[in-house]
Amino acid sequence: MALDIQLPPGGVLIGLGADIIEIARIRSVLLRHGDRFVERILTEEERTYCQGMAHPEKHIAARFAAKEAVSKCFTTGIGSELGWKSVSVYHGPRHQPLVRLDQQGSALLAHVGATQILLTLSHTENYAMAVAALVRA
Repeated sequence: MALDIQLPPGGVLIGLGADIIEIARIRSVLLRHGDRFVERILTEEERTYCQGMAHPEKHIAARFAAKEAVSKCFTTGIGSELGWKSVSVYHGPRHQPLVRLDQQGSALLAHVGATQILLTLSHTENYAMAVAALVRA
């Protein structure tokens, strides 16, 4: 399978990250920790979206993977430099996944010299995955 990333003319790929997670793992955490887990990792906008879906665990898992993938782009992981809620996934006009960063995430984006984050998400019955790219236009 070929990966065809369309960068703007003169665009530069700064970082690339990917993550995959078993949906059963998220389902198990939700059963054990419920709202506490969701409130810890998702923004209010993300919680509202996921909880409105027929199978929220699939969408929660995709967002978990997205946050991990973005943190890998930055090479920081989730921690003191980039928190769970520093990265928020929402949808654009064509329902494409987009990333919104908080102040901490925006500062990190500027620090690494990127101007935007490209994101793709996917999920099946068993897995959710995300691929993220930091780009300087």
